[in-house]
Amino acid sequence: MSIDARHRTGRFAVAPPAPAAERVAPSGAAAARDRRRHIPAHRRGDPWRPDLFHPTLAAAASAAALALMVLSSLLLVSLAAARPGILVPVAKHDNYPLWIAGPTGVLTNWFTASAHDERVLFTALIATMLVAYLIVVYSAPRLRVEWVLAAIVVLHLIFLLSPPLTLSDVFNYLNYGRMEAVYHLNPYMTLPALEPHGDPTFVLSNWHGLLSPYGPLFTVFTMALVPLGVTGSFWAMKLTLMLASLGTVFLVYRCAELLGRNPLAAAVIVGINPIVLVWGLGGDHNDFLMTFCLVLGFWLLLRANSMRVGKRAKPAPDAVGGGLRRAWAWLDGMPRPLVRGEPAAWMEIGAGITLVAAVSIKASSAVLIPVVLAGAARRIRVAIGVLIGLAAAVAMTIVTFGVNLPNIGQQDRLVVPDGLPNLLGLALGFGGYTSQMRTALTLALVGVIAAASIWVWRTRRWLTACGVVSLALLLTLGWTLPWYILWLLPFAALSRSRGLRIAATVFGVYIYLAWMPYSSEILGFLHINPANTNLGAQETNFMTALLF
Repeated sequence: MSIDARHRTGRFAVAPPAPAAERVAPSGAAAARDRRRHIPAHRRGDPWRPDLFHPTLAAAASAAALALMVLSSLLLVSLAAARPGILVPVAKHDNYPLWIAGPTGVLTNWFTASAHDERVLFTALIATMLVAYLIVVYSAPRLRVEWVLAAIVVLHLIFLLSPPLTLSDVFNYLNYGRMEAVYHLNPYMTLPALEPHGDPTFVLSNWHGLLSPYGPLFTVFTMALVPLGVTGSFWAMKLTLMLASLGTVFLVYRCAELLGRNPLAAAVIVGINPIVLVWGLGGDHNDFLMTFCLVLGFWLLLRANSMRVGKRAKPAPDAVGGGLRRAWAWLDGMPRPLVRGEPAAWMEIGAGITLVAAVSIKASSAVLIPVVLAGAARRIRVAIGVLIGLAAAVAMTIVTFGVNLPNIGQQDRLVVPDGLPNLLGLALGFGGYTSQMRTALTLALVGVIAAASIWVWRTRRWLTACGVVSLALLLTLGWTLPWYILWLLPFAALSRSRGLRIAATVFGVYIYLAWMPYSSEILGFLHINPANTNLGAQETNFMTALLF
């Protein structure tokens, strides 16, 4: 009998009835059956996916793939650290200090590579890691938990020691923080071009014509790093992002246990994705902090749900206002009023606060709040948490930066030439991601959020709905960068929807094809030149005004 088909026992049910995607796994009888059968927890049958390979073959393939990912990652990071090249934009032939390069360059400093060789190696190594990743994802439940978790930690340590790969955003983060803390220049009101050009982070950053688009909570964090100096701030940022990523993997593991999924497979989906590791962790991007706050909120909601008694439990004796209490319970999202033994309110209130914290780091996570509010087991508690978090965020922003918000509007005007919206606009004959396309796709995103909120109000499958909304956001953004796939991965790992996992896989393949060094040559061979259109020329001029 599957996990979802097991009947509840005892006077009170272990958990409230919920759709399959968000139902917590019963403990008690199920755990006893597993113990009698002597089945290790990490090899227990997973209700959302059957085994695809013979057990022995799966274990061998997964172990080899894990080792290949570790070796490929170490080779990639070492090549980037050994000498200036295309992998590290901030590295100059006459200025590539060890505190930026990291210690791994000694492994390959004997190897001489041209720019063409670096492009070939980068393309081949990422392709190898993607294939290995897919093998591990589909066969990880056949491996020992200790091996997989150790590999996740080792991969994170490798990219902790990496120089900033492909982009220099980490120095933009630090520069915006130094503007306020050192020069008393509000990054939401003052362009970086107006700060002293001799500042070390100004020299290494490139968003000199853009007001800060980053959330106030994250900017306050970068300000707190300033006393450490530029080198200390750089490594403190890298360490914080790595810990946030590992924390996210741990929380996904725990959420999967609460949901009755295979926790090891869920952790692997999020923890060793090569696109996230190379472009995200290797590039030192703040999305890991945002994702950690989101997944922490999800864990609090699932944990509270696992502690809740069933709908047949009788409410505490209170004859006064019974009808009012039932109406309040319906608005709050439960089929009956509060009973003795309910989880403490702080869990769901805390979940609301963490959602706002995620938005205060990066505004893109705001699209998930209406979906979570509609699908939460106790909506009013989560709404109270959201209001508390919003009040705290507004107060912090006003005290620190005045009545100023992140510069999201200008950043939203940016267009990735190989992005899906731009290619769709070209295919439809609009010339690219025009203002009309932008409006239409924005309305489509709003429609998806509204439809998902209505659907989840009835079904409570908020994890699946959040995954659909995140996917819609990725498909409609004109400025979609590789590591944004991290926004989708926790839902692909935790939801029962196989479609989300397929979508994450397809989107990952697209990201690889669009961002590998030879993507422009391939598109040119297909007679697709998105950067050579009138709109492409306008976007190039716009980018030139921001990046200098």
